[in-house]
Amino acid sequence: MVTSQTTAPAIAPDDRAHDDRPGAPVSPELHREQRIRSFHPRKGRMSTAQHDALARSWDGYGIRVDGKRALDLDAWFGRPDPRVVLEIGFGMGDATATMAGAEPDRCVLAVDVHTPGHGNLLRRIESDGLDNLRLAEGDAVVLLRDQLAPQSLDGLRIYFPDPWPKARHHKRRLIQPEFVALAASRLRSGATVHCATDWEPYAEQMLDVLSASPELANLHADYAPRPDWRPVTKFERQGLAKGHVVRDLLFRRV
Repeated sequence: MVTSQTTAPAIAPDDRAHDDRPGAPVSPELHREQRIRSFHPRKGRMSTAQHDALARSWDGYGIRVDGKRALDLDAWFGRPDPRVVLEIGFGMGDATATMAGAEPDRCVLAVDVHTPGHGNLLRRIESDGLDNLRLAEGDAVVLLRDQLAPQSLDGLRIYFPDPWPKARHHKRRLIQPEFVALAASRLRSGATVHCATDWEPYAEQMLDVLSASPELANLHADYAPRPDWRPVTKFERQGLAKGHVVRDLLFRRV
């Protein structure tokens, strides 16, 4: 079993606030930032196992996104020049843990705002011995913009983001030109961008926006075949049960 003592935190323990855990209030500066967000914070009810995993392992494996402190990925993962993939929106984290376990040489930084998901993923880190997985709680845009260095990421994964289906909410969708430009600036040459959705109109928007980016090249003519290494997620199963078509998109940073 992995314990939080086996990893080096990204920030010094003295810099941590007592409420530096998922579900605690974020800094006033982030509350005041005027920007359309693609998510609503979801605290939810935690099981005893999830709560206990948070108490045991958060300080070693998790950080809260505050927009103030740059992340030293080498120190945090304990590896020189780690190959880090950023996953945005991991839900309960079971697919994330499965992929991290299948690729021990690749590091995964997973960010979400769902508190029980952090507890569940920490439980999987402990039970599966995943020393290549770290968590962030908060706004992925702030994480990319303020806490990750240019050309520091080896990949980006966004699986089944909120499709915001109503027309008046389309502006809240994560995959927008401004976001793609920001994300591309944090990717190394050759890094992959992998998105998946079961909402056809959003898939079309993803394809249009990603294809329009001069920093990205589509690895397929349009949509990609579903990779065998991507586990079926809970949201994917729900979409398939409703008769939705799942679309994968695979792009490379030029």
